[in-house]
Amino acid sequence: MASSPGSRGDVSVLALIDHFVMGGAESQLTRFALAAAGSGIRLSTACLEERDGNPAAAPLVEHGMAPVNLNLTGRHGPRSIHAVRRHIAAVRPQILHTHLGTSDMLGGLAARSLGIPAVSTIHASSWGPGANAKRRLVRACATRIIAVSDSARREYLGHGWAREDQIVTVHNGIDTVPAPGAGAEVRRELGLAPDDLVVAMISALRPEKGHDVALDVVRSLRDRYPKLRLLIVGRGALGDQIAAQAADLGDTVVMAGMRHDVMRVFDATDVCLQPSRTDAFPTTLLEAMAASAPVLATAVDGIPEIITDGDTGVLVPAPPRAQSFADALITLLDDPGERRRLARAGRLEYERRLTTAPWVAGTRAVYDSVIAQSGKAGRRRIGGAALERGEVSAR
Repeated sequence: MASSPGSRGDVSVLALIDHFVMGGAESQLTRFALAAAGSGIRLSTACLEERDGNPAAAPLVEHGMAPVNLNLTGRHGPRSIHAVRRHIAAVRPQILHTHLGTSDMLGGLAARSLGIPAVSTIHASSWGPGANAKRRLVRACATRIIAVSDSARREYLGHGWAREDQIVTVHNGIDTVPAPGAGAEVRRELGLAPDDLVVAMISALRPEKGHDVALDVVRSLRDRYPKLRLLIVGRGALGDQIAAQAADLGDTVVMAGMRHDVMRVFDATDVCLQPSRTDAFPTTLLEAMAASAPVLATAVDGIPEIITDGDTGVLVPAPPRAQSFADALITLLDDPGERRRLARAGRLEYERRLTTAPWVAGTRAVYDSVIAQSGKAGRRRIGGAALERGEVSAR
C-alpha cells in the first residue's frame, strides 16, 4: 500500500538515468537500489538507453531488479518526452528520481505533466556548455534537488540554478567487505613483486582525474624508489592517451583495465592516489578507506568532505601539481607507520558515516518531505477550487 503524505510507510520511487555505463553516477544508483530494498523505499529503475552493455546494472540484474530500457537513442524531442511519460504513467510512482542531464530534462518535464513530484540528484561539481539552460529546467521541474556534496551544492546555488530551500546535500555511501590477504594474489596476477611500493589510481580514465599528474609524480620519483609502481585501474576515453604518455616509464606503470574486485586491488595497494582537478564525491576514496588503504588526494570540491587532512588521509592543495604530490608521497612512502595510522583512521571514519545507512536515511527524508509538500499543494489546489465554486463554508 502506498504511504500517505508525510507518513513513514513504504514510498514508491521510479529512478530514471541516462544509461548504466561504468561511471560514478550509474554505479551509485545501482548501490542505492540494492541498499534501499529494506528501508521502506520501493524502487524501480529505468534508463533512456543501453551503452556498452550497461555494465553498471549487472548487480541489479543479478538480484532480479533489472532496469527497464526505454531504447531512446539519438536526438531527443517530444517523442522522447512522450515515451518517458508513458513509462512513468505505467509505473505510477509517488516520486520520480532522475540522474544525469538528459534524464533530468525528459523525466522532469514528463513528471510535471503528470503531476508527479520529481527529485533530481546532481553528481558533478562543474558543468560544461549548455548547462545553464538544462539546470534552469531542472529547477523548474524538480521539487527537490540532491547534491552529493556541500561543495556541489554551493556551486549550484552560486549559478542561481536553485533556491536555497530547494537543494539539499546527501552524501553517498557504500557497503563493501574488505579482502585482507587477497592483495598477494592480485600482485602475482599483475606481475607486481611483494616488496613493490604500489600506488594505485582506481577511477575512470578522464581528464579531471589527473592521470597525467600521477605519471609525472612517478616519473620524478622512480630513481629514488626503484620499486615504485603506479597501478592504473579503470577505463575511459583517455585510455590510449594515458598509455602513450606512460610508454617511457616501462613496467613502472601497470594499466590493468577495468576490474570489479576493487577491494582485492586495494589490499594490494600501499597508497591510494587521487590527483583530481575536480571531483564531486569520489566513491573510490570511500572504497580505499573501507579497505584500509591510506589516501593521498587533492583538496578539491567534495574530497575534503570525505578526507580530513592529516587525520584520515593526506590532502594536497588544488590545483594538483606533480611536485606537491611527489613531496607528500615521499613522506608516506618513507613512513610505513604513518600509512598504517592513516589507514586505520580512514577505516573508522568509513564505518562512522560513509556506509549506505546514512545515505539511504537521508534520501528517504528527502522523499518524505517531497510527499508531504506535494500533499499540501494538492490540498491547497482542491481548497482553492472549492472556494471558487462556493463550497467552503465560513467558520
